[in-house]
Amino acid sequence: MPGPPKTPDLEPGGSAPERRRRILESVEHAGFVSVTELTRRLGVSDMTIRRDLRKLAGEGRVRVVHGGVSGLRPALHSPAFTSRAHEHAPGKQAIGMVAARSLSPSATVAIDAGTTTYAAMQALPEDFRGTVVTHSVPVMQLALARGMSRLVGLGGELLLDSQAFIGPRTVESMRGLRVDTLFLGAAAADEHGIYVSTDHERPTKLALMSIAQRTVLLVDESKFAASAPVLLCGWDAISGVVSDVPPPPSLTRRLEALPEGLLLAG
Repeated sequence: MPGPPKTPDLEPGGSAPERRRRILESVEHAGFVSVTELTRRLGVSDMTIRRDLRKLAGEGRVRVVHGGVSGLRPALHSPAFTSRAHEHAPGKQAIGMVAARSLSPSATVAIDAGTTTYAAMQALPEDFRGTVVTHSVPVMQLALARGMSRLVGLGGELLLDSQAFIGPRTVESMRGLRVDTLFLGAAAADEHGIYVSTDHERPTKLALMSIAQRTVLLVDESKFAASAPVLLCGWDAISGVVSDVPPPPSLTRRLEALPEGLLLAG
């Protein structure tokens, strides 16, 4: 007689294949992730994580090392980018998931440089068959790693700190392009508008905004308390905002008046 049906390989953190996919993304992003961090992110036991790591190592996809797991090749991202990505990481991941869910499977989306916008790229579903337009090197790398065939990379002068191409050549490369949505990043935001850290990046961001039908700002809680010297634009240029926490009340009222309002993730 046939045996009982096989029980699905499920854990609190999702199915085993889903957990391992998320582990691979974390390793690809950071180069090394500790077992402790993975148990926290995935909400499963230390034993479950170690079993997943042995499975991935047996398939030749990762290297298990003392205290965690590392990739088989050096991390693609700079230490500065990786460090920023770990700041407010749960909030950024939640923002990225909400932003990604707002897209249709065939959308054309521009993704700005930055770690919060990168989280939106990470959250694009496997069935996404649209086009990604970006000047962010990490976004390009992730698109290549995922085998995404519809990618438009914007070249120019490389800004090492943000790992993105900027400058006149980058702006020129957008000529004739049009996207449904831009996921925009920023260094700070207040009642007057959105700010960036340097004048160097402003023209590229403005050019991205000019080719987008809708511009959605992705900002974690730290941006509402931060200060940056260069005003990028006022709120009239923004369609909507996705954040992980409510901003100060005076700013909340301003954002709720935007065409797409304020959407809180998590």
